Amino acid sequence: MSQSNDIYGVERWGKGLFSINDKGEIALKNPLSEHAKPVSLVEILDSLEERGIATPVLVRCTNMLQAQIQRINQSFKGAIEELGYQNSYQGVFPIKVNQQAQVIDRIVEFGQPYNYGLEAGSKPELLIALGHQLPKDALLICNGSKDAEFIRLALLSLQIGFNTVIVLESIQELDLVLKESKAMGIKPLLGIRIKLTNQVKGNWAASSGDRSAFGMTSEHVVDVIDTLREHDLLDTLILQHFHLGSQVPDINDVRHSAVEAARFFVELCKEGVPLKYLDLGGGMGVDYTGEHRSTENSVNYSVEEYCRNVIESVMNQVDRAGLAHPTIVTESGRATVANSSLLLFNVLSVSQYHAEKNLTLPEDAHELLKDMVSILEYAKSDRLQEGFNDIAYYRSEVRAAFRRGQVSLRTLGLAEQAYRHVVNHLRSAAQRMEWISDDVHEVLSSHTDIYHANFSIFQSLPDAWAIDQIVPVCPIHRLNEAPTRRGIISDITCDSDGKINHFALTDGVHHSLPLHDLRDDEPYYLGAFMVGAYQETLGDLHNLFGDTNVVTIELDENEGFHLLHEVEGDSIATVLSYVEYDPQRLFGTFKQIVESAVSNRRISPAERRTIIDAYRDSLNGYTYYEH
Repeated sequence: MSQSNDIYGVERWGKGLFSINDKGEIALKNPLSEHAKPVSLVEILDSLEERGIATPVLVRCTNMLQAQIQRINQSFKGAIEELGYQNSYQGVFPIKVNQQAQVIDRIVEFGQPYNYGLEAGSKPELLIALGHQLPKDALLICNGSKDAEFIRLALLSLQIGFNTVIVLESIQELDLVLKESKAMGIKPLLGIRIKLTNQVKGNWAASSGDRSAFGMTSEHVVDVIDTLREHDLLDTLILQHFHLGSQVPDINDVRHSAVEAARFFVELCKEGVPLKYLDLGGGMGVDYTGEHRSTENSVNYSVEEYCRNVIESVMNQVDRAGLAHPTIVTESGRATVANSSLLLFNVLSVSQYHAEKNLTLPEDAHELLKDMVSILEYAKSDRLQEGFNDIAYYRSEVRAAFRRGQVSLRTLGLAEQAYRHVVNHLRSAAQRMEWISDDVHEVLSSHTDIYHANFSIFQSLPDAWAIDQIVPVCPIHRLNEAPTRRGIISDITCDSDGKINHFALTDGVHHSLPLHDLRDDEPYYLGAFMVGAYQETLGDLHNLFGDTNVVTIELDENEGFHLLHEVEGDSIATVLSYVEYDPQRLFGTFKQIVESAVSNRRISPAERRTIIDAYRDSLNGYTYYEH
């Protein structure tokens, strides 16, 4: 068990939320109760299976979500008390990170004690926010491009008690706000988005710096101040906002940006702007790999360090200017929800690239085949590179001979078998070496097994495909057995991009994952962890694979869980309707085709019924592999 734990790094990226039990199964730990016994993911799957809920399934754990909201808020509170900051912290959750109703409902519920608010970047998201009972002092931040309807709705919400702040993204937007405010006779609450000069590192570097899409330069900020003063509305500008971008890996980028934002805050206050809130936007990252360093898939700081650095950076600047401390606001979305969801799926089959240990060539085997096998006689450690070069050459020669019609299909098949056989032996030799060349490493990486899994990467893990986002992936059981194979994960779509080939292990990121042989009549389950941020929102209908089954669970004090909510995955009929088909019309046309076959005596009336029932059942069935 400990050996496999070291392989997959569960303790490193799991941050105490997962453990491995005596059966070698990954179990969920209840972060809200240190005495609660961890609950096995396999037992959860078995229980869901009994209820008729099949894999692939997305599991949301409310305990983890509640614990993370508590941790962020309490960490800011601790930093405020430790440093003597003379104001408070208020968080808001950006709805775009996960718009699912079950997620937003619980964020609002768990955030009540902390005056936790919401951020909306579109009219639909604003409607979601306005459909929730936020705490009296919570903020509702409106970001993004806004038309007149968006602004009118935001202004109207002020009349019913929402603290709705319209964040100005441009001078043109200010003109529209002034026009609608005057027409409606409602005084707005305004924020202004600053475009900082500091640019961060990571996948979302373009969200910061001079070339970021949103925010105003210092020149435009001055124009906003002057315009509001002309209209006697300077007192409505209460919030300053900036955004670093998602998943900022380096704490020094956070610190530098917070200092620059605080400098803008000081200068705006000197201009007579009565700012109350300093909104530092998103950026708090997630350590997906467990490496705890500044890389695109990791971060070099903890939640607690992030909070201390933000408070200290702001405090130093405003103290130097002799100003009152503002209320600190952040829009930490990814860091709030990522840990609380995981995708569980089963493996359907394996394409193995390791040859059998024994290879016997016929006596009349082609000379090229004999040359391939003879490599094993000399390809020791000091000639390993030569062995890889030679096996690649001989296989290429056999393939060329086949194309010219000089060797048979059976010879070609034997050549492929011999190639895998020799590479398998060379692999064993390479594993005993302290260093291998990049060419050898590339060959070995391209000859790992392919585990075909029952999910769609485009639907459930789109960031893994689009931006090479690494999320922890590993078996959720048999971890007390040493894995004997290495492979990549291929999804159920018919697309070569539908694969995962970067994995976070305990000793870093690898191009293959240690895995086990499949057993007859026994499922092999894998889990993709930390998928609560963006993945449900960004998923698409590649090959018309729809949403998976989704369950929301709550771990109890004993060794068990409660199923709080279930959403059935999309049926084929539902997915077809998404792409403008009418399922009933398709069904009607199909019945006509089948009836025509009866009329032409190709099938019997009884066979007609069987065929139509099969079509109807498929329309109403799951888009994924059913077992």
